Amino acid sequence: MNLLSQTQIQEIRDSVDIVDVISNYVSLTPKGRNYFGICPFHDDNNPSMSVNRDKKIYKCFSCGATGTVFKFIMDYENISFIEAVKKIADMSDININIGNIPKTKNNNKLHEIYDLSLKFYINNINTTGGKEAKQYLYKRGITDEIIKEFQIGLALNGKDTLSKILLKKFNEKDIMKSGLVNKNAYGYLDLFYDRIMFPLYDLNGNIVAYSGRIYNKEDNSKYFNTRETEIFKKGQLLYNYHRAKDAARQKNQIIVMEGFMDVIRAHIINIKNVIATMGTAVTKEQALLIKRMAKEVILCFDGDEAGAKATMACADELIKIGVTPKVIRLEDGMDPDEYITKYGKEFERKIENTMSIMDFKLQYLKKGKNLSNTVDEAKYISEAIKEINKIDDEILKEVTIKKIIEETGLDESIIRNKITPKETQKLQKPKLKEKIKNKPNKYEVAQRNLIYYMLRSPEVINIYNTKITYMPTEEYRMLAREIKIFYTDKGYIKEADLIDSVECDEEVLNAISKVEEANLNENYSIEEIDDYIKAIRDYNVKNEINRLTNKMKDELDPLKKAEIAQKIIDLKKGE
Repeated sequence: MNLLSQTQIQEIRDSVDIVDVISNYVSLTPKGRNYFGICPFHDDNNPSMSVNRDKKIYKCFSCGATGTVFKFIMDYENISFIEAVKKIADMSDININIGNIPKTKNNNKLHEIYDLSLKFYINNINTTGGKEAKQYLYKRGITDEIIKEFQIGLALNGKDTLSKILLKKFNEKDIMKSGLVNKNAYGYLDLFYDRIMFPLYDLNGNIVAYSGRIYNKEDNSKYFNTRETEIFKKGQLLYNYHRAKDAARQKNQIIVMEGFMDVIRAHIINIKNVIATMGTAVTKEQALLIKRMAKEVILCFDGDEAGAKATMACADELIKIGVTPKVIRLEDGMDPDEYITKYGKEFERKIENTMSIMDFKLQYLKKGKNLSNTVDEAKYISEAIKEINKIDDEILKEVTIKKIIEETGLDESIIRNKITPKETQKLQKPKLKEKIKNKPNKYEVAQRNLIYYMLRSPEVINIYNTKITYMPTEEYRMLAREIKIFYTDKGYIKEADLIDSVECDEEVLNAISKVEEANLNENYSIEEIDDYIKAIRDYNVKNEINRLTNKMKDELDPLKKAEIAQKIIDLKKGE
């Protein structure tokens, strides 16, 4: 529940210019009354997001994303409504007290199980039973402060200690769904025991999984992770996202690593704009999240061959969505954790002296090839040209072409003839499958258009209240109800205020997005509104006639059957 009144929320929203705020995240270009930019909420290559300064809302005409400045901040930064309000208030130096903001949780039982397990593990590491684990962490340069900040815990040696605690509070079905407990013929067993526990978080900072590390004996599988569950999908998360997002925004730079220990090690030397992919191939969803975090993206994966392959794969996924990353390569096959442990703040020099992605790719493509050999040289040039064709940065393309010419001595025209012009590339790119939209019938159009004007005019709301009792389509019925409630309560109607009053309710936004597609003139005539009213009432009458006709067929009592028939006649007369 909001601690702020609707009036306060509106004042905070009106204290900023939506165009100015969104311009901090997305480049906008004026076009008529609106501003257009690349939508950050889907894989957008052509500007499809419109921002209207007067209405104080934005809308993507491709994916349908719609809302006020609060909704934009919510979705871009993966934060709650009230956190977005606080962020905008801070921009305008408006002091508000919203207290402690609870983290967003969708699956309460599983989150409760993980919250309890975390308290259990943290308590364990601070007992006498946790001394050896703490000594291990101290030797690795992990202080009590870091242990506390990253909520590092300990699973004790007992094989069912957590199971017993969870079974006292939760049902077996939920416990088994959490992935923290197994069951065999002898009873319940903890998934983790005798391991240092590193929590893994979702985008909102909720604990959703663990990585447990062996610390007191040799073991080939030194790290063991929770399996994927309803609340833990590896390909949808980025480790440390919730901590790194503000630092990344301030520096306009995000550093992507592979493992959570790499991130923790960077944090120790006060480099906080760091996230990790947790050792998996980067998904499109993760790439879009990275794109939204900062303009400058730096990849710093392990310095071995596997790390080089991971860098290539991650770079390609980012390039597909218009991000040209930079690269840090570490010597002697070290991972960032090892490098920072050995060289400390020397790592900052690496950040200041990154490689361009094309320098890295050319270096990678040369590996294992003898450029004095004609076949190898030809293969290298062909592969390099393929990589050049992937990038949109024209300056980087030119620099790379010059390097290849210098390296190989090949005639410039031969290479340039193989480079696909940018315009041709766009034509060759496979178009996203557009959603097949059924053409709305006249009744749907009437509902949509009537609501379009209800969002703009108290007069139309009053006509609706007088002449329409029921909207046939559920989403329009729900939106009309929200408009009616808002107008009755406030005495006026304003689209941005309505959106914020329901805290960016997704169903309301989806309905508003459809209504906005009508793109009608702002002015209307009473005759036009009457036409929409008539179409909706006609639909309701026909629907009621069909319902009564079916009811009459099933009715056995002759008198009741006659009553129903009379109702149908009366309805038809009024058509």
